[in-house]
Amino acid sequence: MSSTHRRPGRAWIITPGLRGDRFATARTSGAAVALVDIEDSVALPDKQAARTASESFFSVTDPPCTLGIRMNSLTTIEGIKDLIALTGYTARPDLILVPKVESPRDIELVAAALDAEGYTPDIWALIESPRAFTTLPSIMRAPRLGGVIFGSADYAASVRCGLGWDALRYARSALINAATAANIPAIDAPTWELDDPESLRLDAERAKELGFSGKGCVHPRHVKVINDVFTPTAQEITQARAVVAAADASGGAVTTVDGKMRGTPFFNAARALVAEADTTS
Repeated sequence: MSSTHRRPGRAWIITPGLRGDRFATARTSGAAVALVDIEDSVALPDKQAARTASESFFSVTDPPCTLGIRMNSLTTIEGIKDLIALTGYTARPDLILVPKVESPRDIELVAAALDAEGYTPDIWALIESPRAFTTLPSIMRAPRLGGVIFGSADYAASVRCGLGWDALRYARSALINAATAANIPAIDAPTWELDDPESLRLDAERAKELGFSGKGCVHPRHVKVINDVFTPTAQEITQARAVVAAADASGGAVTTVDGKMRGTPFFNAARALVAEADTTS
């Protein structure tokens, strides 16, 4: 699988590496990306067992989604052991999520260790520390970086701020700005309230409004809400087509659509939405 900067899909689900009983559910949840986790969800004494168990996550024919793994940080011995183990997998991940990324070197090291003839996994960075935000432009320039994910829990713990939307608005906006400047996608952190679908929907709507391409989740029942929010509605597509038609009719000059002034930025956004709708229809 090549590391192309394509739209990554809307819902991303992550499941613990030692819970093989949940693997099939994650793969068939409707998420665009399913990740098996051998980092935070696995206690230190169980890391090797998780590495071994996680290989079966990828041993399926024609999976319905992109399958990936969240490895351990490269600043730990466990992260180095992960890379060694991954080189020995018979069935390999499509996507590698690297946590605690603070330098483009992290991405380069994973690529150097895992890239092989016929195998170049998509490599994504989990941005979750204050230091990472000070080096975002250089991280984004890593040639093999496929995209970024916001790690809200670790970031909030480091800053000692709350997990609420207002407390993390700056971090989310900074990440979106840097990712957009580098022309790579960004995925928002999960909503941690498992039994509050309204909070999940509101968080997803806010993330979409900021510019995220999708959102992570830790429970299969969150997938549908995320997909619903990030999928353009029929009304949004109809409005975009009207803007494109107005742009064509005006020759690209400023015009009005439904009583609203529209010009080049609006035309570009509308064309992008129509292109996406036509591609996925």
